[in-house]
Amino acid sequence: MKNKMVTRMTAMGLAAIMAIGAVGCGNKAEAPADAPAAEAEEPKAEEPKAEEPAADDVAVTGDYEPCTLTISWWGGDSRHEATQKALEAFEAAYPGITVEPTFGAWDGWEEKMATAFAAGTAQDVNQINWNWITQYDGDGSAFLDLNQYTDQIDMTQFVNPAYLEVCQSAGTQAALPVSMTGRIFYWDKTSFDEVGIDVPKSYADLLAAGEAFKNYDENYYPLSLGEFDRMILMVYYLESVYGKDWVVDGELQYDQAQIEEGLQFIKDLEDKHVIPTIAKIAGDGAASLDQNQNWIDGHYAGIFEWDSSAKKFNDALAEGRELVVGDYFADFGDYQGGYTKVSMCWAISAKTEHPKEAALLVNYLMNDAEAAKILSSERGIPISKVALETTTNEGLLNPTTAEANGKVLSWCQYSLDPYFEDSQLKSSDGVYYDVMAGLSYGDYDISTAASTLIDGINGVIQQ
Repeated sequence: MKNKMVTRMTAMGLAAIMAIGAVGCGNKAEAPADAPAAEAEEPKAEEPKAEEPAADDVAVTGDYEPCTLTISWWGGDSRHEATQKALEAFEAAYPGITVEPTFGAWDGWEEKMATAFAAGTAQDVNQINWNWITQYDGDGSAFLDLNQYTDQIDMTQFVNPAYLEVCQSAGTQAALPVSMTGRIFYWDKTSFDEVGIDVPKSYADLLAAGEAFKNYDENYYPLSLGEFDRMILMVYYLESVYGKDWVVDGELQYDQAQIEEGLQFIKDLEDKHVIPTIAKIAGDGAASLDQNQNWIDGHYAGIFEWDSSAKKFNDALAEGRELVVGDYFADFGDYQGGYTKVSMCWAISAKTEHPKEAALLVNYLMNDAEAAKILSSERGIPISKVALETTTNEGLLNPTTAEANGKVLSWCQYSLDPYFEDSQLKSSDGVYYDVMAGLSYGDYDISTAASTLIDGINGVIQQ
């Protein structure tokens, strides 16, 4: 039922996002972007001034006690830098509260956080994936019920109130969504220019690009996909062909023959020199694609990634290379495949000793104009009214991210089930990796790969 609701509310959210751009607002002066981290403590010396909140802020912020909060998130360097600056601004706005961050790349991050959630040692505030609500908070014991902290968090700021509903668990508001997202193609246009062809506009173009890149240099590929990327692209392809969600109400909607068709589609991409083999990618020795030298220098000229990842991949490119947002392929099938989901959320640990202050921090990161100026689109296009209004009016949204997000929300007709990203499926030792690597290495034939995938998915959604 949530799947259908997310699909409907995506269209409403897009309309709200487009409308927000025309609205004006008054914002505080922007903090200097180059303020060094070491100077973050200085504003605390002027506590008498900062402790006098404006009258219209009291209803949301309330009182607070001096304390130390911890916070965790994953991402690329630009997200790390922006978030640390936003935390410094929060400390200046709330003298007496100190925030200690923990952050890193995605590789190995979920495994680390799963252990922390199980042990009750997670940070006070945590950036989480949407599916973590189902996976780690099914009984409402891992994350704080944010409905109890509406004096600190302005719940009216969402461009579509229905977004809150998909972040509920066991009758609680387990988390707050930051943005909506989906996967889309990005192309290194410079590589295509070097090969002498246009970026692909269709599946037929993509197959032709494989041949053109091979003729240009066998070490060049128009697209690169890791194991999880292949799984997501396969589902997009099958949704385009058959016009139905991947999983509905805990039941896989595709049978053995249909999944074999999807896996053959992935195998064809390898066979036609569209994507490198898993062995080739593993041999590159990079922890993630944005750190892969073949992406950096244009040997891998395309990705199928989250719209919110645009800046990370663009920043990784060598100087002079041009990243462009691609189009969805209408010739995949008769339907507009591809799905949207909550990109990521903020949640507060149920074990925190400072719930009110942690709620103030979440509200600041989501709903404060000053924070919005600093964070811009580092976590995607914000769905907080004040954050979207501020970033839009001041031209702070990453244009590539904004373009990609608009295409995602306009095209995709399907939505993600909460089990799709379960760690038993998507982790580096999970079912998706086993199936896609096994197919690429030749350990599985198409039939065995399909049955292994079906058994693995059913095992997770039925447990």
